[in-house]
Amino acid sequence: MTLTLTVPPRTDADRLTGLPVAVIGAGPVGLAAAAHLLERGLDVVVYEAGPTVGTSVRAWGHTRLFSPWQYVIDPAAQRLLEATGWEAPRASSLPTGQDLVDTYLAPLAATPQLAPVIHYGTRVEALSRQGMDRTRSTGRADTPFLLRLHTADGAQDVTARAVVDTSGTYTSPNPLTAAGLAPAEDLGDRVVHALPDVLGADRARFTGKRVLVVGAGHSAANTLIKLASLAKNVPGTTLLWAVRNAGTARLGADAADGLAARGQLGSTVHGLVESGEVQQIASFEIDDVRPDGDQVTVTGRRAGEPFAVTVDVIVNATGFRPDLDMLREIRLGLDVIVEAPRALAPLIDPNLHSCGSVPPHGVAELAHPEPNFFIAGMKSYGRAPTFLLLTGYEQVRSIAAELAGDHQAARDVQLVLPETGVCSTGVGGSSSCDVPAATDQAASDSSCCATPAPAVPSSSCCTN
Repeated sequence: MTLTLTVPPRTDADRLTGLPVAVIGAGPVGLAAAAHLLERGLDVVVYEAGPTVGTSVRAWGHTRLFSPWQYVIDPAAQRLLEATGWEAPRASSLPTGQDLVDTYLAPLAATPQLAPVIHYGTRVEALSRQGMDRTRSTGRADTPFLLRLHTADGAQDVTARAVVDTSGTYTSPNPLTAAGLAPAEDLGDRVVHALPDVLGADRARFTGKRVLVVGAGHSAANTLIKLASLAKNVPGTTLLWAVRNAGTARLGADAADGLAARGQLGSTVHGLVESGEVQQIASFEIDDVRPDGDQVTVTGRRAGEPFAVTVDVIVNATGFRPDLDMLREIRLGLDVIVEAPRALAPLIDPNLHSCGSVPPHGVAELAHPEPNFFIAGMKSYGRAPTFLLLTGYEQVRSIAAELAGDHQAARDVQLVLPETGVCSTGVGGSSSCDVPAATDQAASDSSCCATPAPAVPSSSCCTN
């Protein structure tokens, strides 16, 4: 069944006059959305759940981007910054996540235009229409959005004329089980989020431990490479690698990639398996994960036969999914498989597209049955791992044009993306970030989105 937009969007209703556009999330795409909206003369307010700008980016700040600076700065944001005397970093250099925050996001958030409209420590817990749940249609497009906010001072409700959700997916990892369900028991700190700082801040968590990395993507492989480096210096550190399928399509030993260093990643990690430094557990479908004293036991089926393994710590590198709980009263038009907007889903199906073959898209593909509501950035891709930061910037440029009434500009979507070769998953695979091989440069940096300087823009899919 196909949902249609039964209530046409309007921007001239009296109840909407004077209300701002609400942007959820102050990451790279959220701040870009605010910059484009302001440039269009629209009032905007940004709600960030974390205490500072780029909270999720800071969480993997030790990683280095695949893309150089010239491909991670939004044009409207750059115009705001340059008006303050800001100078862009060397275009070809590769920032870490922390560089991205310190050199770009923090100065951007501090500009005179953005500083007054960003509210930190403010979580959007629910979104609806003022006085209307999702079942009511009459006058819906003329009714303000209602956002329920949670702050240190408690809950409050605010209104907005439109909403752009750029809250990302980093805080919503896929569960470890093959069925997609959370483990039956609380595992505490026995499970670590993807992209830990293995050789830095999180080193003690893995030193001398029996570690299981779960996932078949580049973030899993990168973590294994860093753990192998740690194990060489710390006897007793044992590494296991669980993948659901018989092989790792995205990490083949001879994986082709326009970026040679990232293409080498498969060879590097499979070399660790062949040498015995990493024990690969292939065809392992995890059914449950339970605490076992100070350890954790993972049970399931390996090639159809019962199998279990006990370890000290698990790294969950199974990818991410959108958190849709706060949108229960919003009329969403999502693909039933990918959980992306229906018109966008076939364009980003990871079984058909790499990062570079995803076509540019804007409001026409991002529209929902809810007038003037948009999901942008990594969250717009649902469970697909093919998101590019440049794509997110073009999304919000298009959305800002649409909300400003410039419908032609909103649909004139122009963005040339490179074919990078390995951004899609294998059948049943899941990943949200592309990670390079452990080159000399990368060996000292945990890398979610890094590579030696590429000649073409590449994946920035960690930066929601």
